[in-house]
Amino acid sequence: MKIISLNLNGIRSATNKGLYAWLKTQDADIVCMQEIKAQVSDLTTQMLNPEGYFGYFHYADKKGYSGVGIYSKVQPDAVIEGLGIDDIDREGRYIEARFGNLSVVSLYLPSGSSGEERQSFKFSVMDRFMPHLQALKQSGRDIVICGDWNIAHQDIDLKNYKGNRKNSGFLPEERAWLTTLFEQTGWIDVYRKLHPDTTDASYTWWSNRGQAWAKNVGWRIDYQIATPELANKALATSIYKDERFSDHAPLIVEYA
Repeated sequence: MKIISLNLNGIRSATNKGLYAWLKTQDADIVCMQEIKAQVSDLTTQMLNPEGYFGYFHYADKKGYSGVGIYSKVQPDAVIEGLGIDDIDREGRYIEARFGNLSVVSLYLPSGSSGEERQSFKFSVMDRFMPHLQALKQSGRDIVICGDWNIAHQDIDLKNYKGNRKNSGFLPEERAWLTTLFEQTGWIDVYRKLHPDTTDASYTWWSNRGQAWAKNVGWRIDYQIATPELANKALATSIYKDERFSDHAPLIVEYA
């Protein structure tokens, strides 16, 4: 089973950069997308249901903002849009597809980089999301949560870790939240399970400012986080950088 996660930074923009031609070469079973930045009326037939896939989306109320989606070769038994928390769901940040005992989630956690108000909202989302994560872990299902978590967990997960300790995405409180998720709740960071020490090659996002991409001044903020039994089936993982569809790179994991 091959799963791809990618923050598109706009599905229409990614389409113009060759997203669907690339997807045809990947033969992925499931593709999780974040930052759709579109409404259903903006999407073409190809965007809604690419050849060989069923498409499902959770749109933000605000036009041209946020939104998540899942493409799947197999039609799910059920699709859950949102967390049932109104202010979070209005931003289109969570969609879950269920296939038998397997759940695949596309997640887009908020960024707090634009200011204190959004950082406060990010902390609020994290606080309210944790009980849901704990309940999922205890459900007995095989689950993988793919997406842009907007947090770099460790020093090895970003280039300028010393200069970013007071910046959103690498705040002590954010990093501690992920540590709790992994060490106390029992979720597994699949990439780190397979590549525990990788630094520069692990980045999935680069700022559009300066020469971040050219100099590989990146962050690892996109994850596939799985329940232990599913994580143990992970055979290989890679980050695709030969083409650029957005400011993020596709994170690819193959499971047995």
